[in-house]
Amino acid sequence: MSEVAAVVDNWADREVLVVGDAMLDEWRFADTDRLCREAPAPVLTLRHRLASAGGAANTAVNVAALGGRATLVAPVGADTAGGEVRACLDRAGVRDHTLLRPGHPTPVKRRLLAADQILVREDEGGPAGPLPDDAVRLLLDVLTDAVEVTGPGAALVICDYGLGALPGPVRAWLLAHRHRFDTVALDAHDLTPWGGLAPTVVTPSLGEAHAALRPGSGPPPGSPPGPAAGSPERVALAESYLPELRRRTGADVVALTLDVDGSVVSDGVGSPYRSHADPVPASHAVGAGDVYLAAITLALTTGVPAGVAAGIAQSAASRTLDGPGTCVCDRDRLVATPGPTGTARRPVVDAAALVAAVDRQRTAGARIVFTNGCFDMLHRGHVRFLEQAAELGDVLVVAVNSDDSVRRLKGRDRPVNPVEDRVAVLAALSCVDHVVTFAADSPADLLRAVRPEVYVKGGDYPPDLVPEAPLVRGLGGEVRILGYVPDRSTSAIIERIRSRSRVGSLDPTD
Repeated sequence: MSEVAAVVDNWADREVLVVGDAMLDEWRFADTDRLCREAPAPVLTLRHRLASAGGAANTAVNVAALGGRATLVAPVGADTAGGEVRACLDRAGVRDHTLLRPGHPTPVKRRLLAADQILVREDEGGPAGPLPDDAVRLLLDVLTDAVEVTGPGAALVICDYGLGALPGPVRAWLLAHRHRFDTVALDAHDLTPWGGLAPTVVTPSLGEAHAALRPGSGPPPGSPPGPAAGSPERVALAESYLPELRRRTGADVVALTLDVDGSVVSDGVGSPYRSHADPVPASHAVGAGDVYLAAITLALTTGVPAGVAAGIAQSAASRTLDGPGTCVCDRDRLVATPGPTGTARRPVVDAAALVAAVDRQRTAGARIVFTNGCFDMLHRGHVRFLEQAAELGDVLVVAVNSDDSVRRLKGRDRPVNPVEDRVAVLAALSCVDHVVTFAADSPADLLRAVRPEVYVKGGDYPPDLVPEAPLVRGLGGEVRILGYVPDRSTSAIIERIRSRSRVGSLDPTD
């Protein structure tokens, strides 16, 4: 069973109470093939309409889809949009504890698309002002009933988007009853009113973090003149906010989300964890934050480290980005995610990132396998050796000699391929999880840092003859020798190429 599947199985049927602002996402898909006579505007023919839960309602839908037991407490309008939100909850298997508010429209985000491109978005029923006292009393009654249904030790997710669902008395009630919840996740546009909550995890965007920590200092980072999306400066700025966010919010974990740049996550131990996102059109990412919030909350209920939880959450969000519509990730799609931690495969790492990654993976139960070599011209023998090595554990680390190291070991005419090429080819193999380079003649320093459960070398000699064997065994690992594929070696391939060159045959297909 993969690590992701094990974590997902562990959170099955976990009780999660979601409280906050619910809305309706409406999608109208149209075709167009001409301009109208009245103006240079396209004529749209509606193809179909899709109504989806949004905001806190979509977070609850994702909790249920991922295998948790979701209960939603939220005010919605006694209108058509409110009825559609409740229908979405019913289809998803979410316990519906919504409070109907006659005369107050349900917030709707309506998008009109042609050729799967958003042409216009219309928002309806925004902040409706403070709830009247009688509605607040009813909401507190609904909330009390829902807590009784979910039982002690449930997780709590608070979705505060400033639309009026969480007035002062409701916030005060949640703070006073914080002790009833083992895991608490907070997603709030404004973090200020939630002082004293001490959440397990808080998930601000970079703009929300900037507003909380640097109020009145200009546009949020990520918008001009702040660091551009995709820039190292933007990630560095986000990482610089993490310690202060943890102090201000009292959160155990801060997961600062960066949309196209993934997220940076800190639990106050070691370096921040970085997850990555795949670039997609904005119409494909609506609700991806709800997916992330639901998945990281469920993962943290299982006790996995923050980095593992964030990796699974990022993976869940990434699995939903294949087209326009409000994002929902179900259990089966998440479990199908490749890779040992549920993150997108990004195998090439430096030594520090490698140590952080294998520490997270080992904590989650993974068995680490380590091998090293020059891998100058990757051939069938290398591939078979790496496949066999990967079968000895859960995570395969391949350490590659630098160019200078290869020259010292093999002679001045080697390597044939520079280290950048050798690393890129190894990283493309599905059996390889991490690739790292080292400049020394021995990988001893990396072995001390990684502390693999298994160290693998190729050959037909006893393990005791491996120079690194005493070190590996002293670290608690074992040494394994795997046989090479007969008549397959880099030196032999190079010699065949040289021989054919000498007789005038340079055809690469020979």
